[in-house]
Formats: sequence, structure tokens, C-alpha cells
Amino acid sequence: MHWYILTALYIALVGFVCLRILYDTVSTSKTFGYLLIAILLPGLGMIIYFAVGANYRKNKLYSKKIVRDNTLLEEILKKIRMESKEAWDTGGTEVKTHKKLARLLVNDNSPLSGHNDVKLLLNGEEKFPLVLEALRAAKHHIHIEYYIYEDDVIGNQVKDVLIQKAAEGVKVRFIYDDFGSRSIRHKFVDELRVGGVEAYPFYKIFFVALSNRTNYRNHRKIIVIDGCTGFVGGINVSDRYINKPENDNPVFWRDTHLRINGPGVFYLQYLFICDWNFSAGQHLKLEKDFFCTTDNKKGKAMVQLAASGPDSSTPTIMFSLMEVIGLAEEEILITSPYFIPGESMMDAICMALLSGVKVKLLVPDKSDSAVVNAAARSYYGTILDCGAEIYLYQKGFVHAKTMVADSKLAIIGSANMDHRSFELNFEVNAMVYDTEIATQLRDAFYNDIKDAKKINPKTWKKRPLFKQLPEKFARLFSPLL
Repeated sequence: MHWYILTALYIALVGFVCLRILYDTVSTSKTFGYLLIAILLPGLGMIIYFAVGANYRKNKLYSKKIVRDNTLLEEILKKIRMESKEAWDTGGTEVKTHKKLARLLVNDNSPLSGHNDVKLLLNGEEKFPLVLEALRAAKHHIHIEYYIYEDDVIGNQVKDVLIQKAAEGVKVRFIYDDFGSRSIRHKFVDELRVGGVEAYPFYKIFFVALSNRTNYRNHRKIIVIDGCTGFVGGINVSDRYINKPENDNPVFWRDTHLRINGPGVFYLQYLFICDWNFSAGQHLKLEKDFFCTTDNKKGKAMVQLAASGPDSSTPTIMFSLMEVIGLAEEEILITSPYFIPGESMMDAICMALLSGVKVKLLVPDKSDSAVVNAAARSYYGTILDCGAEIYLYQKGFVHAKTMVADSKLAIIGSANMDHRSFELNFEVNAMVYDTEIATQLRDAFYNDIKDAKKINPKTWKKRPLFKQLPEKFARLFSPLL
């Protein structure tokens, strides 16, 4: 987003300089035109380069080789792969229907794990009591990683528990994104460190206002406790996610998270250690207690993680979502706060619709970014023409990033359906092959659309030009948003 702002400022400055030149020295419009073109071309080039020219994926930020080469990790990975094969052979219709998806993620070193106890968490008021309870029960280690962590009531409650557990001898490691969590960069983090918590920023920023690294942000929300309990999803550590009267939030915040107990936490731990080695500049010595073995069988859900970022060889999350859409036979339910899918994802959605699959999309009526909201609306017409149903959430702001396919597969994670999540940010989604969880998420979707306004395709198409033009203009900048 910062390149969009800087580019706008650059163009405004160029315009001012040109007007001064015209007023002071330039006598002909032709000469002024040449000067204007000469000055504006670099700005235009900058927009084009950051939109389509920079190959972020080839310029990898770091390598996971330092983790992959570990003998202990290979032993545990081998054991879980054996479990994956058993899960494939004995899994129910949820896995059999999505075998292609499972193989896609296995090829990205994300094993299919069975026997997980999974709990769906709606909003911060359901998530944080369980998070605090699990943190207090930690015996060996706590690994926590967040894009947004704020210095507010819940942020300080979690901080106090982390410091308490560190004093008890639990090893606490904390990664915060230096841009998203900029409110805690100094005093708050210093208090954690004094209290015995190891805390490091992900991809440190030296001047936030003039940051040149906001494209490589760690958007993940990960907690791993003792290698067997994990939390993942869309809810950051902030009071705004807790809809309680005492918080006096101006907007109802609708979001979704997931708690996993069992072997499915393995890949979350793997991701954290990769991010830790990069952020802390350490080569963390792995221990068996870091990984929940497959002997710890607490539930029946099968779980797989999809993760990607500028470090991955392929846009795994985008590929996984397209695979899910392609495999669906009856219904796809998508919730996304920032729906800027790009042409490939749009084609996948339209192909599903034209194949007879029902697709329903829940998005905010009013976003926290007017430009992003305008760009998203530019895509609605196409999928409405293909037969999609689009619902505009009215109760507040829907921030959840979820998908349900045929009531058999549930996806909950940090990735928005946009270019930034697919290509620029570090993201993680949980794939839960379980009818019970998928049905719960489906029920939550249908409950949410009770507080939403359904778009009438005919009315949408007849909107006046003055509403459509800003949306089409904003779409030009969609790779930057």
C-alpha cells in the first residue's frame, strides 16, 4: 500500500513543479508538454514495475533448507508421512473427494494428519479465553507469531501470561510483524524481553513512515503450545476483535479462528521455526518436544496446512483454493474481507458456476479501505453474470477468511483472496477434511448472511457510471492493494 501512497505523492509533487515551471519560464504549451512527459515517465514506470514487473517469488527472502536438513525433523516427517498414507487409505469421503488437493499440499511438504481434535472459534470472544487457558497450561514451550499485536487490554493480558510462563521456566518465543505490530515495537517488547520472553520482529523496519518493506509482511497468526496445541486463523491480538460491551467497539468485528490439538500442529511448528530462524538470526536446535507425535491421537478430524509467501516456489495457497473450487460438486461458500481475486481465480469461480456449482460470496458492505472496497466491487459484475450470489455484510466488518466446499471441507486461515496474500505476504490456511467442522462453518456462513444484503444482479448492472468509474480505476491498482 505504501507504494500507492508514495506514487500519488510523487505525481502531486511533479504536478506542482511543472506548474511552477510553466508560470516562471515556459512560454509554449509544447515545451511544457515535453517537460511534463519527461518528469511523469519515471512515476508511471514505478507504478508499472511494482504492479507487474517485480518477480517477488524468484527473489526469495530466506531459505528453509536450514530446517529441512535437520535429522530429527526428517525422522518426525517420515513418521507423519506414514500416517498420511494411512489417512489416505482409511479416510472418509472428505479426503477421498479431495485427494488431488491433499497430494498438492503433500508435494509442498505439508503432511495430511489424522486424529486431530479441532474446534471452530467465532470472533475474539470465543478465541481468547481458550488461548489464555492453553497458554497458562504450557509446560515446555510457547511459540507465538502475529501480524497485528496491539498494546491494549487483551494484548497486555497475553503479555502477562507469557512473562509468567517464562518465569516458570517455559521457553517463550515471540515473533511480531514490525509493520502490523508497530504499536508495540519499543516499550511493550522491552517489557517482554525483560520478563524472559525472546521477542524478535519479522523483517525489521527502521523508518515505518518511509518503509520500503511493507510488501514482505508476515500476515500469519500462529500459536503453538508444547507442540500439540495450535491456533491459526484470521484473528489478530487486538481488542477490536472482541465484541463485548465493555470494549465499546464502534464496529462489530466478525472473524474466524481455529484451535487444533494433535499431529496437525506439526506444520504450524515447522512454519514457526522457519520464521524464527529468519527473524532471530538463530539456528534453533530442534527437540522432540517441539513436535506432537502421531501417538497423541485426540480426535477424528484430518488436517492439512497450506502456506506460501515470497519464499515458496509456487503460490501454494492460490493453487489450493483453485483446486478446491475445481473439485466442488454442489456448493462453495466464500467469506473474504478483501476480494480482489485476479483473472485466474475469477475464471475458476466462473467455471464452477457454469458447471452447476452454487457459489455464494460474503464480503463487507463497507471496508476499512475505500480503495480496496472499490477495486473489489469491480469484480462483482463478472461472477454475478455467471450466477454467483453476493452478500454485503451489514452488521459490522467481516474480516474472516474462510471457504466451505460441499459441507466436507472447511478452510480457515490468514490469507485474503487477493494478490497481496497470494504473492507478497507470508500466509497460512488450515484445511480441515471433516464433515462436522465443515457443517459448523457452513451454518456460521448462513447465519452471517442473515445480517447481509444480497446484491440484485439486474440492479447492480444498471448502476450509474459515476459509481462504476472509480471502481474500474481502482482495479488498475489491484496488484498494489
